[in-house]
Amino acid sequence: MENEHTGSRRNHWTFLTNHARVLIAIARDPGVRLRDIAAGCDLTERTVQAIVTDLETDGYLTRTRDGRRNRYAIAPGARFRHPAEAGLEIAGLLAYLTGPHGTPPTPTPPTPAPPVTATATADDAPHGDGALPLL
Repeated sequence: MENEHTGSRRNHWTFLTNHARVLIAIARDPGVRLRDIAAGCDLTERTVQAIVTDLETDGYLTRTRDGRRNRYAIAPGARFRHPAEAGLEIAGLLAYLTGPHGTPPTPTPPTPAPPVTATATADDAPHGDGALPLL
């Protein structure tokens, strides 16, 4: 018996919505063409156009004409819509997902401390009782 949690449908879910994917594409290249977003997100141009309109209407981005093309700017301080993340700005997620080639930065391993080397001198040698000499 198949339900919503089994079968082939279960293998087709993703973490990001189409709106998030379009916004990420614009964050990576503010001069990107809608057809390029559509190809990269596996969506139709019409769907991408509707998503861009949604994002613009809700204040997530602005669109300006630059010659024959559009140029987009993501609104600074734009926040997530869902109540669970409502206090958080989308800028952090976009920065994380738009890093070099969409991969998170590689953490730098801690630098090991230099080895401590002690040089013994004749004055450091223990005297009969094991105590170091007084200076």
